[in-house]
Amino acid sequence: MIYNRILDERQRLEKQIADVQSQLQTLPEGKLISTNCGKYSKWILSDGHSQTYLPKEQRPLAEKLALKKYLLLQLKNLLHEQRAIDFYLKHHKHDTHQIEESFMNSQAYGELLSANFTPLSQELNDWMHAPYPKNDRHTENLIHKTPSGNIVRSKSEAYIDMVLHRNRIPFRYECLLQLGEIYLYPDFTIRHPKTGETFFWEHFGMMDDSFYSSKAFSKLDLYNSYGIIPTIHLITTFETKEHPLNLEIVEKLVDYYFL
Repeated sequence: MIYNRILDERQRLEKQIADVQSQLQTLPEGKLISTNCGKYSKWILSDGHSQTYLPKEQRPLAEKLALKKYLLLQLKNLLHEQRAIDFYLKHHKHDTHQIEESFMNSQAYGELLSANFTPLSQELNDWMHAPYPKNDRHTENLIHKTPSGNIVRSKSEAYIDMVLHRNRIPFRYECLLQLGEIYLYPDFTIRHPKTGETFFWEHFGMMDDSFYSSKAFSKLDLYNSYGIIPTIHLITTFETKEHPLNLEIVEKLVDYYFL
């Protein structure tokens, strides 16, 4: 989303501004004035009151002053961009979470709008809607309805479901996957909307529980042993009670892998 990209851009600008200011602190006082005399350049050092000619042997000083002038102009542009971004952020009404959560909880509107979120590829759309073996364990924990029509186990999974659905990315929720003699139900099995390539997304939601986290890492080892490598074809997200998954992270991951 534009708002999130602008926040990222402001962080980048802050770092650039800090880097430029740090460089400026190492450079000498004064201002360089450079004039051309035929084929040659003449360097003059100004302190705001008087001017001093710099001979050729003081070229290192002239180079530093030239760099200082360049960095000051760069800093001016960066600060201008920062002020423009701050103006946007100050006047932007950022209620994305409220809008998304309202939509997420509106099954009726989700059904009416479903045609607008159908994968563009007919083959991938058929794959997504074809019957498939689902996880039938602890179905009592399926309590969060999503606009796609799925019922998932957590609010974080609902975020993932919603963003995939909104971007017309074909996926299945808790579809059977057999690795050797082991049967798994990845949270999401996803097909790339352009290439059809298969990805898996596992969300680990209780990483502050030692037993749960131990099982999570064992599961990642299993995937890895069958060539399903995290960050390549296996997307992973993690959370604890103090650090829940947020919508911005989900959107950035979907954008990186599929858009």
